[in-house]
Amino acid sequence: MKRLAGLALVLAACGSDANVAGSYTIALTNRDNGCNLSNWSVGNQTTGIAVTITQSGSSVTAIVMGGAGLVLDTVLGTSTFTGDNSIDLKALGTLPKTSGNCTWTYNGEITAELAGDALTGRIDYRAADNGNPDCTTMQIHGCDSYQDFNGTRPPQ
Repeated sequence: MKRLAGLALVLAACGSDANVAGSYTIALTNRDNGCNLSNWSVGNQTTGIAVTITQSGSSVTAIVMGGAGLVLDTVLGTSTFTGDNSIDLKALGTLPKTSGNCTWTYNGEITAELAGDALTGRIDYRAADNGNPDCTTMQIHGCDSYQDFNGTRPPQ
């Protein structure tokens, strides 16, 4: 999940008329791993993550490219985040995981700020489970793993 971070990427901005579109290069740092994601070491960093953000009016789409995108596809079922330029993009997980009677997916959420061509923010990965008591025993219910990120795009 070190590259899960790739997930992240990018995007959002301050203000409803901000132009967040562009090709970003992102660096991620793993923080708390409340969901016990595999291959996740707190403090590990991943750099050089390519993220392409497109914008049509207030609708924003961020696509994580390369290896980081493949990791997201494996964990979440998608490497695409959608939302608006109010600094909040989401990716709803589509790959169910099961253990005992607990079934869950992971969802991703990017919150960020854009200052000029520099993007900074946080990516949260939260489990959405079926509410079975096994999920609580496994520490899935209500868990949150997150990464901090920063990146830039070529000058606009």
